[in-house]
Amino acid sequence: MSWFRALKDTTRSGLTVERKRLEPLVALRGAAGLAIVVAVSLAAFGPAVAAGSAFGAFQAAIATFQRSWRPRPELAVASGTSLGISTFLGYLTGSHLAMFLPLLAVWTFLAGLAWAAGPTIGIIASSNVAMMLVTITLPTTVAEAAGHAAMMVFGGLVQAALVVLFPVRRWGAHRDALADALAAEADYARRLRHDPHAPFDPQPLMLARSAAALTPRQARTRPAQLHGARGIAERIRPVLASLADPAVGVPEEGVERDRVRELLAAAGTILDAAARAIRTGAPVQVPGPAVAVFRTPDTGAILTGPPHRAATRLGSLLRDVLETAGAVDEPDDRPTDPLWRRLPSAPRRALATARPPEPGTPPQALPRPTLLKLLPAAVRAIRREARPGSPILRHATRVAAVAVVGYLIGNALPFGHGYWAPMAAVMVMRPDFSQTYSRAVARFGGTLVGVTVATAVVQLAHPGTWLSAALAVLCAALMYLLMRTGQLAAQACVAAYVVFLLGMGGQTWDQTVPERVVLTLVGGVLAMISYALYPAWETPRLRTRLADWLAASGEYAATVVDHYAHPAGKSCPDVRAALLNTRDAHVAWDQAVARARTEPVRHRGLSRAAAEDAAHALHHLGRVAMLMEAHLPERDTTPVPAAAALAEALRAATRDGARAVRERRLPRWKPVRAALDAWDGEGVPDRVVRRGAGMLLEALEELTDALDTDAPPMTVTSDGPRNPEKTAS
Repeated sequence: MSWFRALKDTTRSGLTVERKRLEPLVALRGAAGLAIVVAVSLAAFGPAVAAGSAFGAFQAAIATFQRSWRPRPELAVASGTSLGISTFLGYLTGSHLAMFLPLLAVWTFLAGLAWAAGPTIGIIASSNVAMMLVTITLPTTVAEAAGHAAMMVFGGLVQAALVVLFPVRRWGAHRDALADALAAEADYARRLRHDPHAPFDPQPLMLARSAAALTPRQARTRPAQLHGARGIAERIRPVLASLADPAVGVPEEGVERDRVRELLAAAGTILDAAARAIRTGAPVQVPGPAVAVFRTPDTGAILTGPPHRAATRLGSLLRDVLETAGAVDEPDDRPTDPLWRRLPSAPRRALATARPPEPGTPPQALPRPTLLKLLPAAVRAIRREARPGSPILRHATRVAAVAVVGYLIGNALPFGHGYWAPMAAVMVMRPDFSQTYSRAVARFGGTLVGVTVATAVVQLAHPGTWLSAALAVLCAALMYLLMRTGQLAAQACVAAYVVFLLGMGGQTWDQTVPERVVLTLVGGVLAMISYALYPAWETPRLRTRLADWLAASGEYAATVVDHYAHPAGKSCPDVRAALLNTRDAHVAWDQAVARARTEPVRHRGLSRAAAEDAAHALHHLGRVAMLMEAHLPERDTTPVPAAAALAEALRAATRDGARAVRERRLPRWKPVRAALDAWDGEGVPDRVVRRGAGMLLEALEELTDALDTDAPPMTVTSDGPRNPEKTAS
């Protein structure tokens, strides 16, 4: 992509206002906390302290809006406290440029490295540095600086208290994540009716897994509806795929396919009903016809073999989903919906497991460390990224250099308040190209709109101290309400908020507005130039991402195949661990491709078409492994000894193939083909096993064909590549 096209796309992205579901009660709570802090500090200490404390409360409320599964009060307290410490240290050195610049560089560098611990921590750290540049100019003595810092901590405490006293959908994000996973399964089931090889995006399931990891306090109070459904959804996906796939299921047309389509449609309806119940906390309501599809005895007469086993398994899993989603928090945990009595006669075991654990018992949930225990993990993540070539390290270096240069330029310009330039740069800079450039455009556009509106209000109304405070709180409330609709609306509200807040402190509009516009432009331009001069392009790393995905998928496939040689039943922790690693590699690839698509960089050996074809091949590889996982043998099943040799060949070949992809060589699969040839001489007891093994090799050869961009699509044999058209002739 050319620079012109890249700038055009990022500009359009930055100026886009999206339609999102608004949360007015959450915005009202954040604005109320800000109003309390401003009113108390204004009445007790005056406008200057009120302005400083307002920044603390404002930032603490923003912290509670970040996507995090941790308790929100802790985030508010951490944000207010860290901003108070930053302000106090910044004030101590602010009057000595030789001392302040090193502090600014170190503080900004650490904030850039904080992105290694996650976007929530990175946003809070970057915002604290940006706001510190403003707040250190408000106090005039060390005692006042300490007072300002204390009031910022107080602002965080107030926001935390409001979150505790007035919870708004306390488990709403967790409910949404689980409901989205079930809804994605429902959509997948409906798409399989028309396309038996339809792809599935694992992101909703990964998000639901992340939401299911709880701190000990959360595990004690988790609603009953959030117990168990995610694990069931994980098991439903391979069953849906195996039921629909013609290779291990029913023919593509005929009476059996019609029955499968009916089952898939009914499964989609049931999963959607469970998703609605979990999202709203209401009892599950399922249309009777959807349940009747699974109760009819015709299925057993039409489907046989693996398809019948998959249909039976799907019905059992859907029943468990309904039982879990129907759990309510009444004392008897008994759903009142009459459909419950019409469900197949399975024991109501899901309700027993869905109840919250008794006091003193270990929580049945994925463990998540508390905020304090997270610090060692964050330090380890930062140390992993503190290496040459790391995008996070490059981001930290860029943002530190831009902050120092921006501060020097701002002070050199004849405007005063030179901190606007570095503040704007720190707020817009992100580890990737597209976000940095789109946010820079959005910040300048939003600043222009916000200061224009605020200036007009100031000129017409001439607000006093208290009215300026009220207008600032109103702008903050609008920002909280609209912050998820896009950066343009949010930055416009922030710009107006700062104008009214500084006006409350006695600064007239002409002391802040013109310089803010110019210096914001300077900061945005510095951020954009820094990325162009010291980039962290994702495009050159695409082959590495693809190799990681290949290695993870190969390990997953090998682990599944190995269980046919060593049957261990349906519960296989090693298969689950390999699947999670594959999903992580898959998502990393998707994110890298999305970033590379907007970068003004040549593909360097992996064109967009080759990347798409290679991704399709690895999707196929993962899908085949998933189909084989859906039919894993029970413990008492006769082993397939040849599967062990194939599993070892898959591991070795995919590791060597991943190395070849990184080194820009074509991967070869001779060991896998040799293992399959040896297997054919022994006989296979189940057609699913051998057919799946052959499909694994087909997927690997498809990957080689995708990467072989110097020739037409090829099929690789033990003797090398051959053209399938010539072979057929």
